[in-house]
Amino acid sequence: MRRIEILAFDNAQLLDIAGPLQVFTSANEAAFEAGREKPYEAIAVAMGGRTKTSSGLALVTTPLGDAGGPIDTLIVAGGWGVNKACEDVILLEWIRRRSASARRTASVCSGAFLLAEAGLLDGRRAATHWNRCDEFTRRFPKVKLEPDPIFVRDGSIWSSAGVTAGIDLSLALVEADLGRKLALAVARELVVFLKRPGGQAQFSSALRLQQNDERFDRLHGWITDNLRADLSLPALAEQANMSARSFSRHYLKATGRTPARAVEEIRIEAARRLLEEGLTVHQARMRCGFSSEETMRRNFMRKFGTTPQAFRDHFA
Repeated sequence: MRRIEILAFDNAQLLDIAGPLQVFTSANEAAFEAGREKPYEAIAVAMGGRTKTSSGLALVTTPLGDAGGPIDTLIVAGGWGVNKACEDVILLEWIRRRSASARRTASVCSGAFLLAEAGLLDGRRAATHWNRCDEFTRRFPKVKLEPDPIFVRDGSIWSSAGVTAGIDLSLALVEADLGRKLALAVARELVVFLKRPGGQAQFSSALRLQQNDERFDRLHGWITDNLRADLSLPALAEQANMSARSFSRHYLKATGRTPARAVEEIRIEAARRLLEEGLTVHQARMRCGFSSEETMRRNFMRKFGTTPQAFRDHFA
């Protein structure tokens, strides 16, 4: 049985703790149904026996002094209280010692700040919540922060982006331990829409486009649902009930992109998702409305630095 300890602290993000805990609990249930031994013992640990999260909900936790013995995985939560936790020299020393005895160490969201403060991320690749990337880079210049991925693995150290990305990271840990079939069973049990690989961006293209102006939100949804349709400038302008000239001008001002570039981003993200699910390059191209496989290949190279086939071979 693998012992998983999830480190909490006052004003930690509740989902950073509860999300991974539920993944490992559901993995135990899925293993039992498959006739396998219970694989995990997952507990929340903290300085005291009671920890209040940033949502106001208090958790009963195992005190750090009682968290001895063999450990398989240490997971450090994030949240608004992480800056104060970074000032706690006793907590930082506990993280160093516990990580040294663990097979692997992980952080969720801004929990990466604690790992970095403890010196565990120096010279390593890491991820954290998108909203704290600039601060993280200033405070920890020795860490190779990657601002876009959902989660990153560098050797025995894993780190994830914000909040729900902790579920993605935990599913990846389960897959590494128990195989893809069981990890997918856990994802289905949790009604996760898609088991996302770590390299996927924290923001979808449609969500990025929605950040600046809500006037075109409905249009973006329509584009996503009609990737094989005519998505030329006149067609999009008609869908937005505007003249082509007016639409082009207002869209660029609202999103910072031309309509053609936005369509390209949405198509390439959809194609990437389909390739991750195992579709062939030809199938993905047809579903996403690319005029040719060469067009899709050029867009993939520009966006991901690799070909669609190589991407599929690696992630599918």
